[in-house]
Amino acid sequence: MKKQIDEGAAFDVAVLTPALIDGLAAAGKIDPASRVAIARAGSGVAVSAGSPKPDVSTSEALKQTLLQAKSIGFTGVGVSRAGNEALLAKLGIADQVKPKIKLLNESAPAAVAKGEVEIGLGPMSEVLLVPGVQLAGPYPAGLQSYLVFMACVSSASKNADAARSLIKFLTAPAAAPVFKAKDMEPG
Repeated sequence: MKKQIDEGAAFDVAVLTPALIDGLAAAGKIDPASRVAIARAGSGVAVSAGSPKPDVSTSEALKQTLLQAKSIGFTGVGVSRAGNEALLAKLGIADQVKPKIKLLNESAPAAVAKGEVEIGLGPMSEVLLVPGVQLAGPYPAGLQSYLVFMACVSSASKNADAARSLIKFLTAPAAAPVFKAKDMEPG
């Protein structure tokens, strides 16, 4: 969406990561006062549907799973990449697994579904979107990283009141079950 906004596409509400929202604010494309966190997605491990789920329940179990994997993929840009690189560093295996890392131009679950990688790392909410993939589990609590989603109103919106109403709805308690059903935590 940011690319379309940068190219001049009209929008009333943007839902993006904080860094992208900050860029839009600096460019004067959004109303900075309208920024609000609407949800966050925890990170987890994706594997092919029907395959045995590896143990990722503890730091040591996740470490062994990654060391034993034939290939590991995660998105090659943005917040998700930084979180996964930090995970590997915290586990002390960044150098050991480097030869089997594939930086992806698509979601990790999509690469798992296509058989491009054995294990995909990234936001758990992406796993639900891809047939043929299952969630092995979230990162252990001490290693968890989150992808935060924020909403904001365009500074050029012709429907600013409606845009604010949408954002208010997305942050209301009634929206919480929908976010939870998509493996996300409400704002």
